[in-house]
Amino acid sequence: MVETADWAVLDPDFAAGKRAIVAGEWDEAIKALTSAALRDDRNADIQNYLGYAYRRLRQFDPAIRHYQQALALNPRHRSAHEHLGEAYLTQGDPAKANEHLAALERICLIQCNEYDDLKRIIATYDKVAKR
Repeated sequence: MVETADWAVLDPDFAAGKRAIVAGEWDEAIKALTSAALRDDRNADIQNYLGYAYRRLRQFDPAIRHYQQALALNPRHRSAHEHLGEAYLTQGDPAKANEHLAALERICLIQCNEYDDLKRIIATYDKVAKR
């Protein structure tokens, strides 16, 4: 996960959620980040982290909803575009993943890891799909 503004300094639940994500404790991350989101419903980073935790639990519907919420709050949120693209690939929808790759190409005026990572993952998906 790419670091963004350090909101964790301001919110202990956000900090706990980020620590849980690093530890791979997805349920704990969701619990803490949901509490943080109740206090800060305009924070795209919280929504992105929630999407990530749900996706790691393979709960794609809530993951996609949180990624979409992150993008509604910040349409240029690179990490949300990358992770939403990955979620769509996992669900077998490379067309939607490529839409987010195109969005990252527009957003990243210089090289950015989110674009490179999603491009690599799509290429791997395409290679496997052709077998």
